[in-house]
Amino acid sequence: MFLARVIGNVVATVKDPGLDSRKLLIIQPLSREGLPEGEPLIALDGVGVGVGEDIFFVKGREASFLFLPSKVPADIGIVGKVDARDEP
Repeated sequence: MFLARVIGNVVATVKDPGLDSRKLLIIQPLSREGLPEGEPLIALDGVGVGVGEDIFFVKGREASFLFLPSKVPADIGIVGKVDARDEP
């Protein structure tokens, strides 16, 4: 799992049928210190988060596991919301 912050929404008028009724978000990966790290990514929301929230995400095949038994074409999936953090 990786840490990130939701920084935006994606609006797609045409998308794969496996993504119908699913929310795509722009996320900014964060370092352990909470600083931006790397390029923003597009992730499939599996937990119902919004812009400004810190989240956990997974990459690869695990990204689609949130939606089983449905088959969704996802490489990055949001799997949790960060409620609180202890600062390092």
